[in-house]
Amino acid sequence: MSEQAQGTAPRRIFIDKQSPKAFHALVQTSEAVRTTAAEAGLDRTTVELINLRVSQVNGCAYCLDLHTRKALRAGESPQRLGVLAAWRDTDVFTAAERAALGLAEAANDPTDTAAQTSAYATARRVLTDDQISAVTWVAITIGAFNRVSIMSRHPVPAPRQAEPVD
Repeated sequence: MSEQAQGTAPRRIFIDKQSPKAFHALVQTSEAVRTTAAEAGLDRTTVELINLRVSQVNGCAYCLDLHTRKALRAGESPQRLGVLAAWRDTDVFTAAERAALGLAEAANDPTDTAAQTSAYATARRVLTDDQISAVTWVAITIGAFNRVSIMSRHPVPAPRQAEPVD
């Protein structure tokens, strides 16, 4: 009897494992995007903020876990990570970070042309052309990884020992 006939959700395949050549191409794209971001002058914490915000919007638990750890290792503060979902309502992010977050959100929803126009206008005032391009590529790439993890239902690893916080 099939899983659907039994009333249970069908087992998901890990599409990254099922199609490793395609996933490897995505990883290579990610590496090129990371280099592009660094060459454009985007620091690692800004890239991780973008990764986290897009992952929040898309609801990707696996990527949220992964990029929270990466952001902390890159020097991001727990406070800023804690308020990232409400970044518009706080002053803890710089003008450049705010422009990057707005542009990343807009890139993640290609149907909202009003949001794109507004975010792009803000980004043009604060970011260089290279940074705008890099932010957009970071958002597009993490969005693709979000979809891989969401469709595969990648599990979040078990909690690790809590690290002391100041």
